[in-house]
Amino acid sequence: MSSNIKINRVCNFCNKDFIAKTTVTKYCSHKCASASYKKRAKEQKIEKSNKETLNIKQQPVEVIKTKDFLSVKELALLLNCSTRTIYRLIENSTIHSLNLNKRLTRIKRTDIDKLFVFERKEIRQPQPIQKNKPFDIDDYYTIGEVISKYKVAEATLRRTIKRNNIAKIRKGKFVYVSKELINKAFL
Repeated sequence: MSSNIKINRVCNFCNKDFIAKTTVTKYCSHKCASASYKKRAKEQKIEKSNKETLNIKQQPVEVIKTKDFLSVKELALLLNCSTRTIYRLIENSTIHSLNLNKRLTRIKRTDIDKLFVFERKEIRQPQPIQKNKPFDIDDYYTIGEVISKYKVAEATLRRTIKRNNIAKIRKGKFVYVSKELINKAFL
């Protein structure tokens, strides 16, 4: 039962003309048929994976909304921001948290809800940065001078400057900090 039909077709995969022997032939060769199948299978896997990822992302948000205490990661997911942003808000005392242990920081859900109530009378502002006096080089240390005088690491100095809101002044290639404020911070 062979067919003597010869139909001019265009391959669905490579778009080349070929002569088909049946009316349902879609591909010019086994190679094109296999490649098309692999492409369809790959697209289906990607689509399925994307749906699963979307479900995984949406599911925790519903669970998180019911919790009374949240971890930093959960809060970041809930607020759609990075965990570093949450830690920064904690450091600025914008968000109150309780550190139970290393990597066990918990935030009360009601505190987060209070952040988004705009009718609050008291709104916490970050502490103002020290106002600069007129620049007199005798009243300032360079970063290198502070490191050598107090024998601290550069990272420690930077954290201390940030924690105490000490203003830095850049003049040329040097960065200066107030002698008075640095002495208070390290003494």
